[in-house]
Amino acid sequence: MAEVMIPILRVAHAANTAQWYARMGFEVTGVHRFEPHMPAYMFLKRGDVQLHLSEHTGDATPNTLMYFWVEDIDAIAAEFGVKVTRAPWAREAELTDPDGNRLRLGEAT
Repeated sequence: MAEVMIPILRVAHAANTAQWYARMGFEVTGVHRFEPHMPAYMFLKRGDVQLHLSEHTGDATPNTLMYFWVEDIDAIAAEFGVKVTRAPWAREAELTDPDGNRLRLGEAT
């Protein structure tokens, strides 16, 4: 298996946040709860990119910033109604998920 680093984001309601990430093409591949009443831990995937969402309070710091290289920045920016800007290294757009986690998207120029 190839080595992979997977970000874990702290969220209030994993199912709601997963719907937001679905707008970028992420699909839920699994959900874990220790008991039915316990917080959810959700697995998402978009191509080879993986992301985990956790309702567990100690798993991650709220308001995290991630950089995400994409090949379809214009489509994502249009879906979320944000502008694409130019940086010396990439075309970029910024998003904030429902839980305050920030994504800086970049597409190589």
